[in-house]
Amino acid sequence: MPKTESIRTVALVGHGGAGKTTLAETLLFRAGAIKTQGVVEKGNTVCDFDPQEKAAGYSLNSSLVHFDWQDVQVHLIDTPGYPDFAGQAIAALAAVDTALIVVNAQTGVELSTVRMMKWAAARNLCRMIVINKIDAENVDLPALVADIRERFGNECMLLDLPAHNSSEVVEVLEHTAGDADFESVAAAHRALIDQIVEEDEDLLARYLEDGQDPSPEELHEPFERALREGHLIPIMFVSAKTGAGVSELLHVLEKLAPNPREGNPPPFFKGELGDTTEEFHADPDAGKHVLAHVFKVVVDPYLGKIGIFRVHQGTIRKDAQLFVGSGRRPFKAGHLYKLQGKDSIEVNELLPGDLGAIAKVEEMEFDAVLHDSHDEDNIHLKPLEFPQPMQGLAVETKKKGDEQRLFDILHKLELEDPCFVVERHPTNNETVIRGLGEMHLRSKLEKMSNQFKLEIGTAPPSIPYRETITKKADATYRHKKQSGGAGQFGEVALRVEPLPRGAGFEFVDEVKGGTIPTVFIPAVEKGVRMALESGVIAGQQVVDMRVVVYDGKHHPVDSKEIAFVTAGKKATMQAVRDAAAIILEPIVNLEVTAPEAAIGDLTGDLSSRRGHIKGTEGRGQGYAAISGEVPLAEITDYQSRLKSLTAGQGSYTLEFSHYAPVPPMIQQKLVAQHKVQEEED
Repeated sequence: MPKTESIRTVALVGHGGAGKTTLAETLLFRAGAIKTQGVVEKGNTVCDFDPQEKAAGYSLNSSLVHFDWQDVQVHLIDTPGYPDFAGQAIAALAAVDTALIVVNAQTGVELSTVRMMKWAAARNLCRMIVINKIDAENVDLPALVADIRERFGNECMLLDLPAHNSSEVVEVLEHTAGDADFESVAAAHRALIDQIVEEDEDLLARYLEDGQDPSPEELHEPFERALREGHLIPIMFVSAKTGAGVSELLHVLEKLAPNPREGNPPPFFKGELGDTTEEFHADPDAGKHVLAHVFKVVVDPYLGKIGIFRVHQGTIRKDAQLFVGSGRRPFKAGHLYKLQGKDSIEVNELLPGDLGAIAKVEEMEFDAVLHDSHDEDNIHLKPLEFPQPMQGLAVETKKKGDEQRLFDILHKLELEDPCFVVERHPTNNETVIRGLGEMHLRSKLEKMSNQFKLEIGTAPPSIPYRETITKKADATYRHKKQSGGAGQFGEVALRVEPLPRGAGFEFVDEVKGGTIPTVFIPAVEKGVRMALESGVIAGQQVVDMRVVVYDGKHHPVDSKEIAFVTAGKKATMQAVRDAAAIILEPIVNLEVTAPEAAIGDLTGDLSSRRGHIKGTEGRGQGYAAISGEVPLAEITDYQSRLKSLTAGQGSYTLEFSHYAPVPPMIQQKLVAQHKVQEEED
């Protein structure tokens, strides 16, 4: 069992097609963890073991492997690269100290490359760039390095260089000369040393004085500091296919990648979000209380729910008693596992820095914190920021009686994927699944069909419009009911005020003199919330407003909770109508990748859909990308249109941007539809 200082945790991230899974396979093979090297196209790699992944030919889920190299054990997470599956890649960032951003030498910096660099930086991870497929045809490595520096900064420094037509790689930190396919080894060495010594004033002074390179031992600490602070982002070159540069990459993981004590501390905090919180620093000390974070959940048909976690503090031993979050009842960790693709390898203990798994604990949820003492009940890890799923499909079972099975299966899929959301809309009896793109939802539908044998039908979903107000308004409503026995009485006077977009809802109690007794204020708020939830002018949720209750009346005998619920609801509805209510629609960021020849047609098509084009960018290999904003309502059928315009060679991603007012003609139409629906009901 390695000590914490000998552990390295790394995530392979980057755009789809960069060769991350092949690189993981090559690292496993070179380290002796597997006897034969699998091939993605043959469906026999360690990481892409799911039948869906084998059929698709690319990763759909993050996958964990580990291997020993020299004196270290490397925990490696292979992540999917296509933007549709970004949730799995982002979640992996919570478990590692280093993000290896893999770039395809042929296609260069792509959408997920940029996003993963941004997300890894936001998580304060050490970042390294690995340029893969350096032996492919028609690659321009000097231009690619220049583009990387232009996009991500001059802190992107060469750590090695390809040589002999990319059949080898020469390391430049410890070499002052040698052959390289481009750039000078000596110049790259000098630039790297200059960058590193800036982190240590004493070392820099000595270096400037005597002109001698510091020893590798002297460079280790400033190198680590530069990595941690983002002052150095090493660039390395490999060919996962031929193995060129793989030994050098393993050497970097062993000697230069941070161990759990050297990486930036994970952002734990005490307290609840929204309350006063204080930072909490986990100590990667094997002897302290246990603290671990669940970054992935898998619902296995045989093993049940599996929680996969990173140990940040303490030692988890077999049969240990652990708590989940603020749960009062402990569970027994009867079996501990390290994962090697689909295989679970049982171990007796897990140290700080280890990635492990525990099965059959129903309380374990994504983002949960595991601990062994109630002293840590209120400790959390800062939540990751995930893109909001906007692509939607309404689903229903084809067979009557399968409805409960559908909800159970959707719940399991939701547990596994932080970017897969299930919405239930009782008003129109609609169940909507939402994901990050068409590929994302298609993979879920295939899983429901193939793994769970559930037949479902799909249809375009209702658009999640919202209502809001544009000015202040007051309203008073008296609810009075007398029917022989005890009556009902409640009067509410309130004011509605607009709030900035995205601010949500505020309820303010300004009642003076007990005109509405304190005991009935929650009932008023309940009525207000009911009105906002069901909508006023178009049956859509009302957002971004403040409701101030300032007066009312009550009756010592007839005032009841139901009376103030009704009065609060009716007063709110009247005030919203008088406050120049408008309808908002979701606007999404859209990026379309397609052959360059189709860009003109695509631009025109998006403009006809009320889209705003922000720009186009070359993607290499005859492809280009269009980025822009477009109303979600205009692209519910976009997949079929894109297929038609690009002969099936286009793809697109959606990301929620903001809500904006709909044009007046559309608002009139939506209001009229709602009136018809109300009359029918």
